[in-house]
Amino acid sequence: MSGKLRRLLALFEEQLYLRYSEGSVRGYLSHTRHFLEWLEENAVELPSVKPDDLLAHQSALLARRKRDGRAYSVGFLQNRLSALKSFFRFLVKRGYLLLDPAAGLEMPRAERRLPRVILTRDEARRILEAARGDSPQELRDRAVLETFYATGIRVSELRGLTPFDVDTEERSLRVGRGKGGRGRAVPLTRAAARAIDAYVAFGRPQLAGAGPTGALFLSDRGLAAQGPTLNLMIRRYAERARVKKHVTCHTFRHSVATHLLRGRADIRHIQAFLGHSSLQTTQRYTRVEISDLKEVVRRAHPRGR
Repeated sequence: MSGKLRRLLALFEEQLYLRYSEGSVRGYLSHTRHFLEWLEENAVELPSVKPDDLLAHQSALLARRKRDGRAYSVGFLQNRLSALKSFFRFLVKRGYLLLDPAAGLEMPRAERRLPRVILTRDEARRILEAARGDSPQELRDRAVLETFYATGIRVSELRGLTPFDVDTEERSLRVGRGKGGRGRAVPLTRAAARAIDAYVAFGRPQLAGAGPTGALFLSDRGLAAQGPTLNLMIRRYAERARVKKHVTCHTFRHSVATHLLRGRADIRHIQAFLGHSSLQTTQRYTRVEISDLKEVVRRAHPRGR
C-alpha cells in the first residue's frame, strides 16, 4: 500500500475513534485496508473510484471462499459496505473527493435470525449462583455475571467500563460509547449493585496490583478483561450449574431481553435498554415469543401433534 493511502487510513482511524468502540474501529480499518489493497491489485486509483468499482469489489467477495470453503456471509458484506461508506464520507468531508461513489449503494439484505440460545430464568439464576466464593477472581466473576444479566450490555461495552461509570447507590450504569458510538444509562438490579460493591471493595484492589489500567473488570494479571476470557469464564460457570446450552456473554443479552418481554415490558423500553438504534432489531425478540407459543400449541392443542 502506498504511503499516501497509509496516511489517509491513519487519519480515518483518528476519526473513527471519535465515534466508535475499539472493536468497531479495528473492524472498519480491516475492511477498508482490504478494499484499498484490492484497488491496487486492480490498478484503480482511489480518486477515480466509481460505484461500478464498488459493485465489482462486492462481486469479487461473493465469488471468493474462506479457508474452510464457505462463502462470506451477508453480515460480512454488510460490514464491508458500512466501512466503505464511512470511509468515502470521510474522504468527501475532508476534501479528498468531490463525489461519494458509495452514497447510492444499498446494503445487502439478510433475514434476521432468532437468537439461537435463550436461558430460562432458572438457568440464569443457577449460573449466577454458581459463583459463590470470596476470592478476588470469584468476586469479579459474580459481578460480571450479575452485570451482564442485569443490563444486557455487550461484551465490548462491559470491557470499556471504568469504576466511575457505575453508581451502586443510585443503581445505574453508564455505557459511555456503545455500538455506533451511542452512549446510554441503564439501571442495575440490587443483586448486581451488591456484587459490584463487593468486587470493588475486596476483589479489584488485589487484581489491580500496581497496574495502571482504569478498567472496572480486570483479568487475573490486572489488565482489562478480554472477550474470549469472559466467554470461557461464563461457560465454566454454566457447566458448574449443569446448564447444557452453549452459553456466551451475548446469551445473557438475548436472555434478559426475552425475560423483560415475557414480563410485559414495553418493546420501546427494551429498545432503549439494549441501545438499539432501530426498533426492528428489538422486535426479533417478539418472534422468540411466537416460537414459544408455537411450541405450546404443538404440545397442548388437541390437533397440535
